Amino acid sequence: GMGLNAYFAYTVVLGMGYSWEVALAAVLTEGIIFIILSCFNIREAIFNAIPFNLKKAVSVGIGLFITFLGLQNAKIVIACSNKKRGLGDSKYNERRSECETALAELQQVVKIKTLGDLDEETFEKFKAIIKSDVRRKRAKHAVYENQRTIRAVEALKNNDVKLFGELMNASHVSLRDDYEVTGIELDTLVEEAWKVDGVIGSRMTGAGFGGCTVSIVKDEAIDTFIEQVGKAYKEKIGYAADFYVVEIGDGGRVLE
Repeated sequence: GMGLNAYFAYTVVLGMGYSWEVALAAVLTEGIIFIILSCFNIREAIFNAIPFNLKKAVSVGIGLFITFLGLQNAKIVIACSNKKRGLGDSKYNERRSECETALAELQQVVKIKTLGDLDEETFEKFKAIIKSDVRRKRAKHAVYENQRTIRAVEALKNNDVKLFGELMNASHVSLRDDYEVTGIELDTLVEEAWKVDGVIGSRMTGAGFGGCTVSIVKDEAIDTFIEQVGKAYKEKIGYAADFYVVEIGDGGRVLE
């Protein structure tokens, strides 16, 4: 019979909001798709095999794109706030409930299955049906973030890292103002990152209310980034953040 020997390597930063199971699932997904497409020598078509909903997932979809496209003269820097989450689970359930209620309200006037079925224009046209200002903000984030992610995929396909960074920044603003899941620690890390020349984009990552941010930083600005952001964070929050400079791997490949 046929068999497969596979080797998986991944690193999970403490506090980032992802478990080892999620990291393994992402690596496994990439590896399986690579193996299948390698049989036909069409690795460049990798993303055509990814289900549409997975393409729209920020954590996995964008991560896979970055893995395959890489970054020119820039690196990903993860900043860990060292703020342990205490509200994550309860607030997650609260946000989910708010979005589900907003979806039910919108379904009275527009034929959709999920908030992700709406684009910005359609949402703005029908948003008045959502009775609560808070639910309206939550739904706006879901709709706009989905559209940002779709545009981010196209930006990375076109090697437009500048646009991708702008979308990262807009994402954090939405997470801060509309979804309200950031907090002073994450906002400080991101807002200080935006002040540093050479930062292409920065946003919180994970569930929020603590955890980490992810930034794309030009190589020549990395040391300044860590020094400036770290100093400002400790002065404002009272304790230090940790920084991790990420090297992009080669992705799924055949080992000789």
